[in-house]
Amino acid sequence: MPSPFPGMNPYLEQPDAWHDFHQSAIIAMRGMLTPQIRPKYFAQVDTDLYIHEMPDDERRMFAKADVSVAHGSDESEVAPAGAPATAPARARLPAVVEELHENYIEIRDRESRALVTVIELLSPTNKYAGADRQQYLSKRREILKSSANLVEIDLLRGGPRMPLEDSPQSDYLIVVSRASQRPEVDLWPLALRDRLPSIPVPLGQSDADAALDLQEVLHQVYDAAGYTDYIYNNPPQPRLPAEQQGWVNEILAGSSMP
Repeated sequence: MPSPFPGMNPYLEQPDAWHDFHQSAIIAMRGMLTPQIRPKYFAQVDTDLYIHEMPDDERRMFAKADVSVAHGSDESEVAPAGAPATAPARARLPAVVEELHENYIEIRDRESRALVTVIELLSPTNKYAGADRQQYLSKRREILKSSANLVEIDLLRGGPRMPLEDSPQSDYLIVVSRASQRPEVDLWPLALRDRLPSIPVPLGQSDADAALDLQEVLHQVYDAAGYTDYIYNNPPQPRLPAEQQGWVNEILAGSSMP
């Protein structure tokens, strides 16, 4: 069944649901766009890689030594023929490094393969201060300096917004930056109760925009993933103001939740 909320579902922002929603929504967006843009253009899913290394103290605790050697109690003892051999040395694996993969969409010209439009669905990785945000901001600057359009979809209440002059206060924000109109951008500031819009996805200057219905994307992913079964066990993250939480509780009470 579809999400019970008229717009964004605030329970999807919790850590154990967001990454799955993000990756699935990107695939659903590509599926919605492809029939509209072919055959002149094609949409492909690409991935940003974020590397999270362990802190120094955890790294030392996990790998105290690069190599250690252990011997049996009696080095002269010889194993019977055919018996499993005892390994002459032991080692420890290096510290685990976490890799986070975040999908996005590139629309390219079929003939020239030129990049036409980038569609980004922001994640906490992009929004909160640190190396990951700086990595995304660097990529964003390169896109904005190029001839490619940028569609940036922020459906997260948590974390600071991306740099933008005169940005209005809102729960969510969608930015469409057409290469031909920079530095001006089109904005969709959204409140929690607002339906997610159908936004234009710019292509080449001589071509009509494609349409991306974000509310329909959310309903498709929500239904396919079965989020109803597990995302409502805890309050939304970040916590909602009391007035908004009261409205959310009314929505859930009136829906056919299991």
